Amino acid sequence: MSRQQQQIQGVVLTGYHSNAELLPKTEVCAPSAQDLEPAVPSRRTGHYNVQQNQNTQHEDRYGPAATASITKTSSTDLSSLPNPSSAACPRSQLSSSPKPDSSPGHSPNSRSRPRPACQRCNSQDSLDELEMDDYWKEVENITRSGGGAGRGEGGGEGEVQEEEQQKIPEEGEQEEAWLTEAGLARLFDDSLAADQDQEEDSAVFLSTLTRTQAAAVERRVTTLQQTLLRRRNRQHVPDVRDIFRPSEKDEQPSKLKGGTENGQKDVTSAETETELNVEVAFSEQALSYRDNHQRLKVTTGPSSPDDKLPNFKLLRDKTGQTRIGDLSPLDMKKVRRLALVEMTALFDTAGIDLKAHKAVKVKAKESGLFGVPLATLLDQDQRRAPGTKVPFILQRFISHIEEEGLDTEGLLRIPGAATRVKSLCQELETSFYDGMFPWQQLKQHDAASLLKLFIRELPHPLLTVEYLSAFIAVNKLPTKKQQLQALNLLVLLLPEHNRDTLKALVEFFQRVIDHQAKNKMTLNNVSVVIAPNIFMFKGFRSKVTEQQEFSMATSTANIVRLLIRYQNLLWTIPKFIVTQVRHQNMESQRKQNKERAVRKLLKKITTDKPSDKAVPEESSQGFIRVQAPQFSKISMAVQLTAELQAADVLTRFLSQDSSVTVKREELCLYEIGGNIKERCLDEETYMKDLFQLNPTAEWVIKAAQR
Repeated sequence: MSRQQQQIQGVVLTGYHSNAELLPKTEVCAPSAQDLEPAVPSRRTGHYNVQQNQNTQHEDRYGPAATASITKTSSTDLSSLPNPSSAACPRSQLSSSPKPDSSPGHSPNSRSRPRPACQRCNSQDSLDELEMDDYWKEVENITRSGGGAGRGEGGGEGEVQEEEQQKIPEEGEQEEAWLTEAGLARLFDDSLAADQDQEEDSAVFLSTLTRTQAAAVERRVTTLQQTLLRRRNRQHVPDVRDIFRPSEKDEQPSKLKGGTENGQKDVTSAETETELNVEVAFSEQALSYRDNHQRLKVTTGPSSPDDKLPNFKLLRDKTGQTRIGDLSPLDMKKVRRLALVEMTALFDTAGIDLKAHKAVKVKAKESGLFGVPLATLLDQDQRRAPGTKVPFILQRFISHIEEEGLDTEGLLRIPGAATRVKSLCQELETSFYDGMFPWQQLKQHDAASLLKLFIRELPHPLLTVEYLSAFIAVNKLPTKKQQLQALNLLVLLLPEHNRDTLKALVEFFQRVIDHQAKNKMTLNNVSVVIAPNIFMFKGFRSKVTEQQEFSMATSTANIVRLLIRYQNLLWTIPKFIVTQVRHQNMESQRKQNKERAVRKLLKKITTDKPSDKAVPEESSQGFIRVQAPQFSKISMAVQLTAELQAADVLTRFLSQDSSVTVKREELCLYEIGGNIKERCLDEETYMKDLFQLNPTAEWVIKAAQR
């Protein structure tokens, strides 16, 4: 097998099947428009057939040996899509631009064969042709509304917004930006070499990396080093061999992964196909999968299309699950750096080269509702209500739709009247914050159209320009499990306001799906309708070819499906990353304690106090002291038993302090200090196991700060 063949991965899309009768291949490009008129279907309708490569019929359909070839389309990776040639067919015959007076899903050509009665998809597992028909109808609705899925027309009153600009990094810029984002700028910037704090931080960070994570960093340092040598003809970056020491590095991962002896656990021996192991780095699991040619069969048979969705679940951890928002901001910075390195290592293991785009700053509205950056919206909302995490206008759209009922048939799919939606948009801009908008007169479909307009009118994509291509590239990973792991890491990488807004949306979409018996909106129906609104940001359609847009349809719909279906798993922090954060904190404390001891010696202090916090005497006798400074009962002793959980501690505290007015669900037991800055504990955390992991921590009950 050639090197090129080894690098190609993905789904074999063998062709596009329309709802209408297809002509023989020799007639598809017939020059006579008259001949084409009655028989050539609209390219906006139909579905893909996903077929296994002939050489890998017994492998998982997402296996590395599969190839991502598609008739008349290119790769789904937006960042690396070439300009396709139209030599095979005249472009006029391939045009997908909707006509103003016709729906691409209901054109005369697409009705040349009778359709079955409209069943809004009986399965949650496949994206059938009826649903992709909905996708293109949604694209047409966006275009008709002037809602700017690329036309640069602001949904707000009067003001025209600039389009989101993307800049393809020059040679070496991508690696430089990646290392800077990972906090490793010292590895290529000589000016930072004298910064002792930066050097120590980088050393601590590198000391906690796994084998695959270290390889990802090394690869980018090497590439950047070669680029700088060519550019400046002089060498001022550290030699990679001085940074990474394989013999020592191979031993380090064993400490980071729950004590595995060789740094990589046999994944399949410890879990089933639908269990997610979060103790071992995802990239290490992917490496084991690749090296051992293991195929996780998550589909039921060749008749199922490309993606049955398993019921994945996390392997329970006695030290508790950590959700986004449970950690302090300082520890979350470490999480984000580690997530970036781990995400890159995961894609590297699969042979996928991510081409990140760079956002160019554009002029955007500084006030209002539509076409305003999320950060600006939240700033103006937080002045009214401190702590707001999701824009008021989006919260109000969601609450209105839910108050009026989620049983409306075709909710999110059937658009409101374009002229009425535009008028409502302008009225909201002027009267929303005054409380004068007549919400009681707002119809369900109009409210849903306004919600979708809000998403796509954001001047910067909700999934960000930097990571949008990475989200799309998730489809190239060989298994559903790896796709889910990559999405988990990408969610961690999103800016906080983007992540919180996305979470509010996917939770709302799930509530819509919960009423599918009445509203006929299944997971797939919602996904294909929402995908264009999330991925077709301002200026999108003016920057991609029609064939690129076409090839992205099922890919983007699949990403939205995964975000909704697995939202309870995606907004968690994998244990192996939390473990790495603990090791970084311990290493930093060790260095600080060493410096403190040196200062004490210089001051000629004869008796030094222990540099590490001693374990309290109560704890050494099987008790912990739980603090509650915000309440009348400020502390209590709790005996550690094998079955004692965080929920039991809270229950015992509330039973002894009847003056507490805070609701039970608003309280949380926190782990503070030791090898973590601050962590809100999952109620199923076993306290004895956690105490053994962090014996010098303090245990504090207070209102949750999520």
